[in-house]
Amino acid sequence: MKVPSTSKVRNSIVAVSFAAVLALTGCSGDQAAESGASDQGGQAPAASDGGGSPLGADGSGEQEMPEADVSDVPDVVATVNGEDISKDEFTQIYESQFQQMAMQQQSTGEEVDQAALKQQVAEQLVDNHLLLQGASEAGIEPTDEDIDATLEEIAQQNGLGSADEVVSTLEQQGMSEEDVREDAASQHMLTAYIEQEADIEEPSEEELQAQYDQLVEQQSQAGGESSEVPPFEDVQDQLAQQTVAQQQNEAATTLAGELRESGDVTINL
Repeated sequence: MKVPSTSKVRNSIVAVSFAAVLALTGCSGDQAAESGASDQGGQAPAASDGGGSPLGADGSGEQEMPEADVSDVPDVVATVNGEDISKDEFTQIYESQFQQMAMQQQSTGEEVDQAALKQQVAEQLVDNHLLLQGASEAGIEPTDEDIDATLEEIAQQNGLGSADEVVSTLEQQGMSEEDVREDAASQHMLTAYIEQEADIEEPSEEELQAQYDQLVEQQSQAGGESSEVPPFEDVQDQLAQQTVAQQQNEAATTLAGELRESGDVTINL
């Protein structure tokens, strides 16, 4: 299979399109609804008109959401070793992250710092391009089997039944199957490159048990009941995934920094 162009790299699969894995002490969507929990990361719900509808700024029953402003974004947001990051590529990621931040800050009334967020998204895209260029130079080429395995892993992490369900979920959000598989190919390249260049170790059961004990202690200090934390056996695999992901993120940051030093990067924001 042809390696996808890095100009088509998007974060939709890994960062935007799916809900985060449930926290160890969290509950399912059904449980949250039954307990009256907010769907905004534990924040207080928006003001209501008394009939259950959130109040907008004008006192109406419609909640007004701010809009992402990309009017000042140039056609070429950045150039990474001669490869351009286009406004279209940037806008897709920026608008998704802006909406997430706007929802999180809705209850506080704070406005999203769009200038800071634009810079953050540009830096993220530059790092992705650098890492994918490094993976390509290292000869990493995903096969159809690699892509299928990546989609299956994404399905498992997000509570979906299969790779086909991942594809259908993203198709409902406007992506084509080809785009989904290209994103999965890019994700495989990033993961394989990081594992090749960095020392990623699987945590031992003793290390995971220590993390679990710390979680229980934190829950107790926060005033919660230790019984709210699932048994260790039920969350051991999730703890292992989180530990490996943390190592990968740290390694990716280090690798991207090294590639920047030896590369040619220009950000036009």
